[in-house]
Amino acid sequence: MASITPSAHLADVRYEIRGALTRRARELEAAGLDIIKLNIGNPGRYGFEAPAHLREAIASHLHESEAYGHEQGLEVAREAIAAQQRARGARGIEPERIFIGNGVSELIDISLRALLHPGDEVLLPSPDYPLWSAATILNGGQPRYYRCLAQHGHLPDPEEIEALITPRTRALVLINPNNPTGVVYPRELLQRLAAIAARHRLLLLADEIYDEILYDGETFQPLAEVAGDVPCLSFGGLSKVHRACGYRVGWMSLSGDPARTTAYRDALQLLAALRLCANVTAQWAVQPALQSAATIGALTAPGGRLHEARRAVLEGVAASDYLELVTPGGALYAFPQVRADRIVSFDDESFALRLLEEESVLVVPGSSFNVPRSRHFRLTLLPPPVQLHEVFVRIERVLARMAREQSDTAVVAVA
Repeated sequence: MASITPSAHLADVRYEIRGALTRRARELEAAGLDIIKLNIGNPGRYGFEAPAHLREAIASHLHESEAYGHEQGLEVAREAIAAQQRARGARGIEPERIFIGNGVSELIDISLRALLHPGDEVLLPSPDYPLWSAATILNGGQPRYYRCLAQHGHLPDPEEIEALITPRTRALVLINPNNPTGVVYPRELLQRLAAIAARHRLLLLADEIYDEILYDGETFQPLAEVAGDVPCLSFGGLSKVHRACGYRVGWMSLSGDPARTTAYRDALQLLAALRLCANVTAQWAVQPALQSAATIGALTAPGGRLHEARRAVLEGVAASDYLELVTPGGALYAFPQVRADRIVSFDDESFALRLLEEESVLVVPGSSFNVPRSRHFRLTLLPPPVQLHEVFVRIERVLARMAREQSDTAVVAVA
């Protein structure tokens, strides 16, 4: 009997954050090993909890959650999101320009499906969050990557971005604060990128899911405010700032000149209607999340768990003979790099596999974020600081073994 052949659309799609290494980690766990998992930004798996008032809001509205809701989301939730966006300076925002989905992941797919014709191009950062690449490809588009190099602080070069634009370019994606690097984009850079979008009539897509996770005085600049009348779709949600990944509540808000986006807004509404509606129950948490005092600051301030976890990573890199790092100013990740002068020949996937099998630590290779010839790996800041200190001891052991092996190979080659 013939086997079922997967769609050819999947040929270039990767999501190694939950890929082969994760499957291998599960096999090792089944064999009795205790694996330290640093591959996913999932707060609930590391002891974080959603604020109690969000749970209470859901519980008190269970009796109102049994029917399908509006395809764009509960009106009370959309009104709260619109008010937040207007307060941040976004133009043209009303509840009918807000779309709530089953997490930002679903909305990324919808936003690109409503936009792209076959062969259209989307400008994506390298490194990127790989769902952006996957959704572009699955919706018939072509990723075009602009570099965010460590030697430039993981910030993009606006001139390089503009040079990549062709007649097929439709959108420019920004991830701020950035996943995987943790870099926070300054206002002046965002202004230059918005000006490029205006000149070339591009749609701006702003992944801002980590907007309030900031360290050591960093400030978040919403892209919609500096974009003004330039069409901009901004993404946010409950999963990270409010530690509620399992609620699966994300949103996108369409700002800018309404005259330029009416047809696109209607296309988004059609796609939202086709999946009927987002999870109604958890949407009741949106208004209290956005209208109550922020709870993330206690975790990111000095002494808070996320701040101290980040400190443990910085100390681990500083003590290493092999690593260097652009200090993350936001989000839940660090993106260390292995120094070329210490290990000349380095394969990030081989390193990650060895770290897993030899030291029981699971990280994500930098190449998984569409970085060619990567010397990076990503780890999350969610584990307790003491565990992260231990992680860097184990990382150093693997890197030392790799360095010795290369040195021994070089000696044999010379002999």
